[in-house]
Amino acid sequence: MQVVGITTQQEVTIGSKDRNFRINELLIIEDEKMGNLLAEVVETKTFNRFIPLDIGGDFVDAGVLDSLKAMGYDVDDETIYIAKARLFQEATYPVLTGSMARPPHFKEVEDVLLATVPDRGLTLGSIRNTDDIYSQATDDFKDLFQTLEGSLQDQKDLPYILDIRAMHQYPHIGIFGGSGSGKSFGLRVLLEEMMKKQLPTVVLDPHYEMDFKDPAGGKYAKSYQDQFVKLQIGEDVGIKFEQLSIGDISHLLGAVSPLTDSMKNVVATIFRKGNNLVTFLERVNGIVEVGDKGGEKKYSAEIQYAAPDQQKLMERKLKIFNEMGQNLPLESVRGIAWRTANLEREGLFNKDILPVSQNLIQGKLVVIQGSMRTLQMFSTYLVRTLYNKRRTYRDEKLRGIPTTYFPPFFIVNDEAHNFAPKGLESPTKSALKEIAQEGRKYGVFLVMATQRPTLLDETITAQLNTKFIFRTVRASDIDTIREETDLTGEEAHRLPYLRTGDVFISASQMGRTTFARVRAAETTSPHSENPFDELVNQKKEKFSDLLRELKPYFPVKDSNFITVITGLSKAGIEISYGDLKESLKQMAQEGLVDKKEDFLSNVEYTLPKEDEK
Repeated sequence: MQVVGITTQQEVTIGSKDRNFRINELLIIEDEKMGNLLAEVVETKTFNRFIPLDIGGDFVDAGVLDSLKAMGYDVDDETIYIAKARLFQEATYPVLTGSMARPPHFKEVEDVLLATVPDRGLTLGSIRNTDDIYSQATDDFKDLFQTLEGSLQDQKDLPYILDIRAMHQYPHIGIFGGSGSGKSFGLRVLLEEMMKKQLPTVVLDPHYEMDFKDPAGGKYAKSYQDQFVKLQIGEDVGIKFEQLSIGDISHLLGAVSPLTDSMKNVVATIFRKGNNLVTFLERVNGIVEVGDKGGEKKYSAEIQYAAPDQQKLMERKLKIFNEMGQNLPLESVRGIAWRTANLEREGLFNKDILPVSQNLIQGKLVVIQGSMRTLQMFSTYLVRTLYNKRRTYRDEKLRGIPTTYFPPFFIVNDEAHNFAPKGLESPTKSALKEIAQEGRKYGVFLVMATQRPTLLDETITAQLNTKFIFRTVRASDIDTIREETDLTGEEAHRLPYLRTGDVFISASQMGRTTFARVRAAETTSPHSENPFDELVNQKKEKFSDLLRELKPYFPVKDSNFITVITGLSKAGIEISYGDLKESLKQMAQEGLVDKKEDFLSNVEYTLPKEDEK
C-alpha cells in the first residue's frame, strides 16, 4: 500500500494491488520526514481491466494514474484498489507521494480509539472494521458483549466506550434516527450501561417500552429488575398541589394550553401557596358562577330566594368574588378553570414525586410512563423540581450551609421534539433549555432521543456534545445533523443506507466521528414480538379452550354436532350450531385440526396426528 497522486496536509490517496480497503478502517502512513501518520479511510474504489482507469472521478485523477504507473502498477491489466484517507491530525507538510501505508498496531491507536476502560465508561458497541487491531488488544477490551449480525455474534472489533466522566466538560447526548434504524435499541443499550454504573436517571417513556426485567437471548443476557422502577402518572406519581409555587402552577396550566398575560394575572390574584386543589377550584369556580349570574348585585338578590342550605355556600362564593374577582376578566378566569379541571382529569394531583426522588438517591433508573400529553404536563413540574433540588444542594454546599444530599442525575426524553419543539414555546422546553445551558455545572445531564432532529429546539441541539446518528432519510434532518456534527459529506451520503444498529457517534471529547455498531441488548423490550407472530398466537389462544374441550368428541362430523354442543354446554362452553361450524372451519385453516370432505360434501374434522395424544 502506497500513497499516490497529489497529496495535501489533510487527505491522501492510497493505492494497492494486493489488499482491498474497507470504509472507516485505520491506516498508518510512514512518511520519511514527518514519521508515522494515522489516517482513516473515508472513500474506496476498485478498478480492473474491464473498467478503464482513465475515466477519472472524484479522487482518481491524472496524478493518481501517473503515480500508479510510475510505481509499477499495470493499470491496464491488474485489479487496483484505491482509497481516499483523511489524517486524524493535520500534517505539517503535504504527505510525500510514495510513502508506504500499513494497518496500525493496537498500541498505536489505543489512546485514539479508546477513551477509557470498560470499568469507568459505558460500553455501547463495537468500532466497525477494527478486527485486525482487536486481535492485538489487551484482555480488558475483549469478550465484553455480543452483536446482532442476523444472529448473535461474539465480539470481534474493539469496543466503543463512552467516557462518562468527560460529560462534566462535554455534557448531554443526542440520539437521532428514523423509524427502524435502531434508535430505540441504542437507547435501551445506553440505559442498561447507566444501570450498571448506578447512574441516577429519569426516563420519560411515552411508548411504555422501557422495561428491563426480562433477559434477552445470548450469553450476556441479564435482568435489571433491582436497578430500575416503573412509575405510572396518576397511580404511582403525581403532583402535590399544596407544594406548588405560583411559578409551578403557572407552568403547569401553561402546559395544558399557553396562558395569556390576563390569565397569569388571574393566577397571581387567586393562588395562595399551601392551599389545596379544592380551595383553589372553589375560588375559581365561585368567581365564574357569580360573574355568570350578573355580578354582585344580581347574585345577592338570588341569595335571598335560595334554600337555607344553599345560602351559606352562595354567600361564601360572593365573598370570594368581592375579594378577588371583581376586577378579573371573566373569560380569563374561565380559561384557568378549564385548564385546572384538565389537569385534575389526568390524575396529576393524585400523588406526589417522592418515589422519584427516593429512587434517584438510591442510584436507580426511574421510568415515568404515561401518554405523551400527560408526560408533557407532568414533566413541566418534575424536571424543574428535580433540577432545583440538585441546584439548591450544590449552591448551599458551596456556601457551607448544611443541606440534604441530592445526587447528580440524567433526564432521558424519548420523542424529545415533543418536549422541546423548535419554534414553539412550552414550559417544559424552557426548563430543558436551562439545563442544556447550565446543567453541566450542577451535574444534571440530558439525553434527547428523536426521529426528527430538525424539529428539536436549536439551542438544545447545539448543546448535545455527543450525538448518536442512526439511519436517517429526510434531507432536512441530514442537513441539521451535518450542521451540528463533524460528519463529512461522504458519511452524510451513507446515512440513508445504514443497516439497523449501525451508527455514527460524534463525540466532542474524542474530537472525531466514529463508525460503530450497537451491541446486542441484554434485556428485551415488551414490543419485541413480531406483530405477525402475534396474530398467529392470538388465533391459537382464541381456540385453545374450545379445542381442549372438543378433544373427546373427535372426529367431529355434521351428524354428531348436536352431541358435541350438548357436551360443551355441560363443560360451561355455550356455542351455537353455526358458531361451532365456523370455529371448526377457521381451526382447519390455521392447521389446528384436519378437515376431510367426501364426494357428497360431508365434512369430518380430526386432530392432527401429533395432537392425538
